Amino acid sequence: MLPRLAALLLLLAGLRSCVAYEYEHEFWLEVDGSGTVFVTGRPDLWAAFKGLPAEADAEALKQAGRALFERSGLRVRKVSVTRRAGRPYLFVAAEFEDVNRLSGTPAFPDLQIRLAPEGERLRLHGAWRAAARAPAADDGLLAVRFHLPSKIFWHHNAHDGVERGNIVGWRQDVAQGLQGRPLEFAALMDERSILLSTVSIFVAAIAGGLAVIAGALYWVIRTGRRRQPAVVVPERRAVND
Repeated sequence: MLPRLAALLLLLAGLRSCVAYEYEHEFWLEVDGSGTVFVTGRPDLWAAFKGLPAEADAEALKQAGRALFERSGLRVRKVSVTRRAGRPYLFVAAEFEDVNRLSGTPAFPDLQIRLAPEGERLRLHGAWRAAARAPAADDGLLAVRFHLPSKIFWHHNAHDGVERGNIVGWRQDVAQGLQGRPLEFAALMDERSILLSTVSIFVAAIAGGLAVIAGALYWVIRTGRRRQPAVVVPERRAVND
């Protein structure tokens, strides 16, 4: 019974992770606000949401996507056009220095996003909202997803909750996005990154171990000295001339 239940849970997890989005923003965020963003979508949705030419060939579409992100001050790492079920999809990967400066740029006219301290924690909040620029097919799903760098204390209705420890995502139908319905998101997380916390614990454990070893060596050496027998020096007898 238990092996079957485990297999079923693995199958369901795999099915959930295989959801295909027609248009997606995926952010890998650091606690200082820097990070990487991956945007993938059909050309007609890039046209509707970000103003790219919908009828351009693959090479022209890649050039337009690169120029859009570079004008927004991002460092473009990769641009490609792939196909899924016979449809083309434009993919752009780019790095940014401050997520708070993305909203309203040429690459993100459809995104409002803010990362700010809240006590000893960081609050991420915003909304994806598109103003339709051109007709587009309204089938499928769109999403905004975040890979956050630290422990998540709270989120605002993430579709699948907290996934694999630090991933949260929000999604809606493409039709709702084309109608201008906002996709709101929010999360509250630790101001310390998981990596930093892990390294700190690791260093503290090593330091503690070394302190224990040093203490044990000191005790052994000190005990050995106490138990060492005293050396008796024989008295010298006076020699008469």
